[in-house]
Amino acid sequence: MNPRSHPDDHDDGRHHHRSVGARLRANFIAGVLVTAPLAITFFVAWQVLGFIDARVTPFIPAVYNPNTYLPFGVPGVGLVVLVGLLTAIGALTTVFLGRTLVRLSERMMDRVPVIRSVYGATKQIFHTILAQKSQAFRQVVLLEYPRRGIWALAFVTSHTEGEVQNLSEDDLVNVFLPTTPNPTSGFLLFFPRRDLIYLSMSVEEGAKMIISGGIVTPPDNRPEDVKRIKRIVRVDDPMSAVLRSEEAAARAAGSAPGDPPQELVAAGKD
Repeated sequence: MNPRSHPDDHDDGRHHHRSVGARLRANFIAGVLVTAPLAITFFVAWQVLGFIDARVTPFIPAVYNPNTYLPFGVPGVGLVVLVGLLTAIGALTTVFLGRTLVRLSERMMDRVPVIRSVYGATKQIFHTILAQKSQAFRQVVLLEYPRRGIWALAFVTSHTEGEVQNLSEDDLVNVFLPTTPNPTSGFLLFFPRRDLIYLSMSVEEGAKMIISGGIVTPPDNRPEDVKRIKRIVRVDDPMSAVLRSEEAAARAAGSAPGDPPQELVAAGKD
């Protein structure tokens, strides 16, 4: 060591190197956080666009295909044609001739044993989801699953009807419990309405929370007086993990408009 150097000088140098490295690391992470969502979104959109173009463009006559007259392919031609075709079909079904053709095609589908089951189920699903007044996937709920004391995020799809509802004394609700991080798979559960806690978060916020595995948590935008109400009350008895608080339930129902009238704030007694 140089006799003229001071130990504090070496400490300052090491601290300076660490601070520079920390700033570089923070800048790199900030760059990843900004560019990664954009890159992933662009990649997924480009893949979907290419998938549609590859299957629709070959059916476009060469005279009407702009790629015939250009030295390069125009992305999105297949998508534009597909959207225009679906719009034209939708307009056709509003007139008498279109409705007649649709009824004839449905009768033909009903005569094929396997096809009629697939067609009927698919038609009912699309009609339920795309209907303007449909409440499918419009509400986010908390439910106790897979056991008492453990809560899961789920989506209400519809009110339970048919044989399942007729077999139960409770007012049942169809609930879709998605998996993380792939929300397209999950479980269909028939839950009593009183055992669900309806949340104020939107479906988009709930989906972000599920896909991110809880990393992305939406803010609680409820009024401050409502936030202070504890809607899940634990008791000392380990055999009954959660009890309903009648007072909290009444106060929450009065200050949270839009919640179902029979909402249960917690899981209920054994």
